[in-house]
Amino acid sequence: MSKSTDTTEKGLESHITNYLVEANRYIQRESTDYNNVSCLDEDLLFQFLETTQPKAVEKLKRYHKDLYRQKIIKRLNDRIQAKGVIEVLRKGIVDGFTDTKLKLFYDKPVSAYNASASVLYQANIFSVIRQVYYSTKNKNSLDMVVFINGLPVITFELKNELTKQNVKHAINQYKKDRDPNEELFRLGRLVVNFAVDTEEVWMCTRLKGEQSYFLPFNKGNNNGAGNPPNGGIKTDYLWKEILTKDSLTDIIQNFSQLVTEEKEYTDDRGKKRTKKEKKLIFPRYHQLSAVRQLLADAQEKGTGQKYLIQHSAGSGKSNSIAWLSHQLIGLHDKSGSNNIFDTVIVVTDRRVLDAQIRENIKQFQQVGGVVEAITEGSKQLKTALEDGKKIIITTIQKFPHIVEEIGELPGNNFGIVIDEAHSSLSGQMARKLNESLSKLNDEDELKSELEDYDENENSEVTGEDLIRALVKSRKLLPNASYFAFTATPKNKTLELFGVPYQEGDKTKFSAFHLYSMKQAIEEGFIKDVLQNYTTYQSFYALLKKIEDDPEYDKKKAQKKLKAYVESHEHAIKKKSKLMVDHFMENVIQKKRMGGKAKAMMVTSSRKNAVQYKKAFDAYLKSINSPYKAVVAFSGEIDGETEASLNGFSSSSIPSEFEKNEYRFLLVANKYQTGFDQPLLHTMYVDKKLGGVNAVQTLSRLNRSHPLKKDTFVLDFANTAEDIENAFKPYFESTILGEATDPNKLFDLQDALDNYQVYSREQVEDFSNKILNNVPVDQLHASLDESAAIFRDDLEEEQQADFRAKVKTYVRLYIFLSQIVPFENPYLERLYIFLNHLQNKLGGDTSVDLAKGVLENIDMDSYRLQLESTTNVALEQGEDLKPIPTDMRGGVSEPEIDRLSNILQTFNERYGTEFEDADKVRQMAENIATDVAKNKELISSIQHSDEQNARITSDKIVGEELLKHITTNFDLYKLYSDNNEFKEDFSAMMFGVVKELINRGINAQK
Repeated sequence: MSKSTDTTEKGLESHITNYLVEANRYIQRESTDYNNVSCLDEDLLFQFLETTQPKAVEKLKRYHKDLYRQKIIKRLNDRIQAKGVIEVLRKGIVDGFTDTKLKLFYDKPVSAYNASASVLYQANIFSVIRQVYYSTKNKNSLDMVVFINGLPVITFELKNELTKQNVKHAINQYKKDRDPNEELFRLGRLVVNFAVDTEEVWMCTRLKGEQSYFLPFNKGNNNGAGNPPNGGIKTDYLWKEILTKDSLTDIIQNFSQLVTEEKEYTDDRGKKRTKKEKKLIFPRYHQLSAVRQLLADAQEKGTGQKYLIQHSAGSGKSNSIAWLSHQLIGLHDKSGSNNIFDTVIVVTDRRVLDAQIRENIKQFQQVGGVVEAITEGSKQLKTALEDGKKIIITTIQKFPHIVEEIGELPGNNFGIVIDEAHSSLSGQMARKLNESLSKLNDEDELKSELEDYDENENSEVTGEDLIRALVKSRKLLPNASYFAFTATPKNKTLELFGVPYQEGDKTKFSAFHLYSMKQAIEEGFIKDVLQNYTTYQSFYALLKKIEDDPEYDKKKAQKKLKAYVESHEHAIKKKSKLMVDHFMENVIQKKRMGGKAKAMMVTSSRKNAVQYKKAFDAYLKSINSPYKAVVAFSGEIDGETEASLNGFSSSSIPSEFEKNEYRFLLVANKYQTGFDQPLLHTMYVDKKLGGVNAVQTLSRLNRSHPLKKDTFVLDFANTAEDIENAFKPYFESTILGEATDPNKLFDLQDALDNYQVYSREQVEDFSNKILNNVPVDQLHASLDESAAIFRDDLEEEQQADFRAKVKTYVRLYIFLSQIVPFENPYLERLYIFLNHLQNKLGGDTSVDLAKGVLENIDMDSYRLQLESTTNVALEQGEDLKPIPTDMRGGVSEPEIDRLSNILQTFNERYGTEFEDADKVRQMAENIATDVAKNKELISSIQHSDEQNARITSDKIVGEELLKHITTNFDLYKLYSDNNEFKEDFSAMMFGVVKELINRGINAQK
């Protein structure tokens, strides 16, 4: 009778063991070969030592005699307990009695030509034991353990679904049945513990009972969690790819690391303290495959390459960047004799991450003094290069200071690792980087460009239109390779760094390596921020407060009216109250995140941020809340700064926001990218968000935290559909659907030349002058001549078209010149000429035909209404569109209409059936005239401060309303019974009355 297939976990154990022995050249040992007291396969250890280091062993035997094995085992275990098995394998041990060094593992040589090193590497003994009785206290056994030279490095618990058990049962077994105090499971004794079934692999580097933290070690399937079908066992990549001798050697030498992290905590007395905590890092599958694929491609192709790594938030980018950087430095060409990169520069635009990456790389490096963080500018850089520092870490903001020093290095090859390739590294800034590395100086004016870096409303880089110096080569440098990491690549980033491929007649671009948002959410590394997405609709009515009915540009006026109502003091107060009440009732009272949750509030302008800060402060104070709000915006607005409003410096915002009392972070174009605060649970949005900006902003909520079960977004400005459309392209893989057509540049050049505003000779003469660094006054004559032709000879519509084409040419050339090797020098000269000429053409500030409209209107009604709460389910969206190359410009005729009609249209669009509580202004008008005649109030407004005048006003308003009780009983009852309405009404009355009194006083003067 034939034996049937073993479908139990023993069958899987046997299958994996056989593969390791037959294909991976492991030795299979018996469970009796393992000593659970010394935690070693002692015979194998000494077999390795005697084969590879006979002289050292002989010396030790002579000295220690019969105690030789005992002494070596004790010394070895002492070092493993102190430093961990990874460092012992890398560095070996020294016997103190005889000063004899013993190697415990031989690294793979960089070149196969090094024969003696290859022989020693081959002498490493990889072995596997099934059913290892690891405990001295009981008969518990592990399914499998892998050893290197007799030292245990990996344990396995295996499950086979055919026996109705899976990887979750294996994880449970580790958590419940494996005592973390057993010597084998002490931190650093092993490299990793794997829980495996035929569908998934999970890993844990430190067993801590129920607190053991298991991470997925899966390839991903359809850009989501799990593993793809492969015609066999889905998890066989573990033994076929990861557990080969070469792969495991690579992981131990270059990836796994026992690191020490400093963690801040607040003690019982409220003092900040730091504690050091050891942590063992093992790469996740996507990190390992990304770094290995990048290194293999760089070794194959040499310098001059560009790579886009699209790794979602929660992917462990800091570690991936650290591993990549320190391995790029050691990367040799195929002969093994030459380094491919002389220096690796890590560029980050997040200062917090700068420190994080710096620490990671320093801990991964095995040779001291390789890494230098540029914190003080060019002198420090010069010294670092002269001292042979291999890895240089800098923020974008420091680039202006290091330009010249790097420029003095002839013939060096650079690896440039860019963290978060946002728009800050597209266009001007990527070229700034190139100039740094291609020995080209730039004018001083540009040095402030990066220091003042801030994104405006459209997420374009500010300073994009600054006059540029002549750059000999704007292409990506042949002596540098670029490794750009981002979670949300824009179209420009994809075209600049992505992998081109043909689909039909289109050239598309995708990332070199992908770890998708979908996979990160499904694997539990980040939260899905589109669950519980709640939208509020604002309704309002405006009224005309003048008798005249002037005319305005309808479209522009409508836009101004919308901005007016949303930033009106009354609306800001209403929204602030709604947000604070929502947070207290739905987040704090429900103890979300154990009562530690925080919220971010995104505003549309710095002015609104200031108003919101004041409104939040006032309302939190009025309800005696223990919580406070922090505001964040750049520069100064209405005489206020972050420091003046918060009471502490701008740089302290992240650390202050950590404190328990600060629960609201109110931001205007700040902390919307790269800000990592796992306690952020709720977001309030009062700003139109679109595309990558929406994804980056809402992703501030997605950081996982042991206490975070859900997230919440309350949005005043966008629909759920808008947000869904913004997220779709970034949910799985982001594809650029079409390359930018370089022919458009030639078409533009031709169209511009045909206007005959300038001549070719003029363009050449102008660019030569720039090249020869002539005094600035010599440049104006040529530009003025062309500007005069533009004004005198072209019709208004032609001027608009010419101006639009100039702008498009300059923008397009900046981008295309990085990726297309243009041979035509005229294109370069024309770029320089037009970049200067555009500043003389005017026209961007058109006449505002809606000017003054806000002085003639006022708020009549305002109401907030809950629209819907939805769970937005995402699927892969459409490809991104390339950067626009539209060439036509023109003048659109404004539609002029009377104010009364504009207001009617506006109110119809945004209005609704208002209740009395919403109709604030109209009722205020009825009694304001009487209140404005009160002498006590007139005196108070003239001679008291605002606060006292308001107190007097509120008292008189109450008295006046009492007089109107018969004619307006409903209003009086609302005023008496509804505190919120009372506050709104009193504030509105004070504003109206103050205006009437001041008008009367001024009329008497």
